[in-house]
Amino acid sequence: MSADPSLRSVRAWPFEEAAKLADRMAASGKKEALFETGYGPSGLPHIGTFGEVARTSWVREAFTRLTGIPSRLLAFSDDMDGLRKVPDNVPNKEMLATHLGKPLTRIPDPFGTHPSFGQHNNARLRAFLDEFGFDYDFASSTDYYASGRFDAALLRMLALHEEVRQVILPTLGPDRRATYSPFLPIHPKTGVVMQVPMEETRPEAGTIVWRDPDTGEVFETAVTGGACKAQWKADWAMRWHALGVDYEMSGKDLIDSVKLSSKICKVLGSEPPVSFTYELFNDAAGQKISKSKGNGLTIEQWLEYGPPESLAWFMFASPGSAKRLHKEVIPRAVDDWIANLAKLRENPDPSNAAWHIHRGHPPNFSPPPVSYATLLNLAGIANTDDPDRLWAYLKKYHPELSREAEPLLDRLVRNACAYWRDFIAPERKFRDATPEEAAAMRRLVEILRERAPEFDALPPGPQREAALQEAVYDAGREFPAFQTPAKDGGRPGVGRAWFSALYEVLLGKSEGPRFGGTIAVMGVVEACAHIEHALARESATA
Repeated sequence: MSADPSLRSVRAWPFEEAAKLADRMAASGKKEALFETGYGPSGLPHIGTFGEVARTSWVREAFTRLTGIPSRLLAFSDDMDGLRKVPDNVPNKEMLATHLGKPLTRIPDPFGTHPSFGQHNNARLRAFLDEFGFDYDFASSTDYYASGRFDAALLRMLALHEEVRQVILPTLGPDRRATYSPFLPIHPKTGVVMQVPMEETRPEAGTIVWRDPDTGEVFETAVTGGACKAQWKADWAMRWHALGVDYEMSGKDLIDSVKLSSKICKVLGSEPPVSFTYELFNDAAGQKISKSKGNGLTIEQWLEYGPPESLAWFMFASPGSAKRLHKEVIPRAVDDWIANLAKLRENPDPSNAAWHIHRGHPPNFSPPPVSYATLLNLAGIANTDDPDRLWAYLKKYHPELSREAEPLLDRLVRNACAYWRDFIAPERKFRDATPEEAAAMRRLVEILRERAPEFDALPPGPQREAALQEAVYDAGREFPAFQTPAKDGGRPGVGRAWFSALYEVLLGKSEGPRFGGTIAVMGVVEACAHIEHALARESATA
């Protein structure tokens, strides 16, 4: 791909990051850029894994467009790490407990499908990345250590053992300072990754000498060939140095690790990669998301209620700012993605997040004629979580629609039914209209029926929805309780109380999309009948 330097001026964070990397590549003279993402395979891939790989991929695409320089994305699995605790979501926990401390690739697979626990989780990671179509090369820490790919870097770190220690020691407490070494030998008898002080380092022999704290036995272990691994911050730095990593992003919780690993990388003689720090997610209450608390959304849950592109949209916006990840953000993310996809079709603007999500090319399918928020409204009006029934409802007023011709709409119908079933239906609380609200709703019915020929004369779409929304405004502004002061001598405005009344009385929830859009899909006849039915229900219970 040819370079387009003008993209440096694009106001989108992936291009800002790409420009930093372009400057690095120009200074180094390298002809290929290496992007990296890291993964700890003691657990299964999660929504944060998706976010990190997606965001890195967007920077990579922006870099390619900006410079034309080829690149690779390395998904690196730290599968040589020792298992610290038994995960909650696996079978055969008792078996795993007998292997604590051993590298993940030397522990039997509790699922019984792979030669080791590490290989099982690596397979899950690769399937996960493949499911979303990411372009990457996979790397196993165990394979890289055992094959000798890290040998030269490990020998260099051994030669600079004390210099590396001096980077880390100021950050440690007195006890750890006394015992810290960047090397973790693997016990030749137990197979456990040992965190022990070095009795001696022998750079000329490429070995370290250490003592088993339980037996007192002394061992001399080669730092090469997979007999030893590096501690976390030293391991990260060693990997950057050995592989020539040019770009890697990480979460806010790793800011200090990035700083220390960057210093160690320089001690080893390499320039650390361009780094980017993204904020972590909070729950609906603003508390940090925790797997043990279960106070966040899993990727499986998101995909039950919205398409993967909507998750990508949520991940794209302001990655450097803290965001709340909970069920209420899904409908907005879906409709924002769809709206910007429509804009992308009209204008291939690289500052549009949809440009990055779709790599500059909108997909073949057209944006659906009905918003996700409107589908949620219709599910509530139809009182159904059955996609077939909701489709029947849609086709009653839009007979031209079909599942075959509208695959995205079909997906959204299924998503909306699931969302309505799990989150909206259990929480619906209808209330009676006040006398003035009831009068305004009856007036809305009158206006809708009076103007029905005008609405029918308009083509389906934004024009008709705008006309119906204006009818909603007109009904509300006739009643003082719903009016807001007029601007520049014009007609009074309409306050939020009118729209809250419509939603709380008619749909049992406090808010939703523009009501005119819902009427457009329902049709005037059905909308009027629904309003009259709601008011008649109140009269019957009065």
